[in-house]
Amino acid sequence: MTAGRLDPHRQHSLRHGVAGVVPGTLSALTVTGGVAVPPAPGSRVTFGRNRLEVDVCVGEEDVRISRIHGQLVRDRDRWWLTNTGRSPIRLSDSVLLHRDAEPLPLAAGYTALFLRGTREHVLELLVSDGDTGLVTRRPTHPTAPPKRWRLSAEEHLVLAVLGQRYLGYDPQPLPLSRQQAAAELAERRPHENWTAKRVEHLVSRVRQRLSDAGVHGLRREEVGEPVGLTLTVNLLRELVLSTTLVPMDLEWLELPDPPLFPG
Repeated sequence: MTAGRLDPHRQHSLRHGVAGVVPGTLSALTVTGGVAVPPAPGSRVTFGRNRLEVDVCVGEEDVRISRIHGQLVRDRDRWWLTNTGRSPIRLSDSVLLHRDAEPLPLAAGYTALFLRGTREHVLELLVSDGDTGLVTRRPTHPTAPPKRWRLSAEEHLVLAVLGQRYLGYDPQPLPLSRQQAAAELAERRPHENWTAKRVEHLVSRVRQRLSDAGVHGLRREEVGEPVGLTLTVNLLRELVLSTTLVPMDLEWLELPDPPLFPG
């Protein structure tokens, strides 16, 4: 296979795997596009703000992202990540890679990179192991293809906003409050009537649906008192672990208009 382009409107997220690639292929994806590069020695993928100089554009309008912020090179049967930018690159397992640090080898499976500019920008990476249904072997994530839950576009939007700290791999994540989520939704969608009550209704609807399908810990009687945030935390964990919500959703949230969450 030769290097090919990935369409984010069809692929949406590398958490769901990439079909038709040979083992060792590196796929890299943002909301503006991506590439899939076979594991030939010396293969290279660059990423950063300057679309004309890099293979994958990240944070094009954000001057705090370097023009060429990093690169991935195939060497010794591994893909190696190097930071060439001014700010550190944060990996989804909380590792910080600084400029001029030793290259970091990527494990087979999925990795999210977070580039800090005026906000954090997401770059998804996937080193294929030849099984398109097996998107990661990292110990903190599921190793079998999980059941992804069907959400409406409106439900997906609300839950991505509510759970954005989970999608950003915050080490101690908490959901936004209903009031915070409604305020953020109203700012992003000023022509829509967003209230805490509407957010609560949508969240309750999804929680009930998943509970009816057999997900435990989504009813008050299953968790005991005081309930607090437990039901929402359990819901968001299920949606993240099932890859129904993915880090790339953070990037789709930043787009000014629909369509959000394609594919």
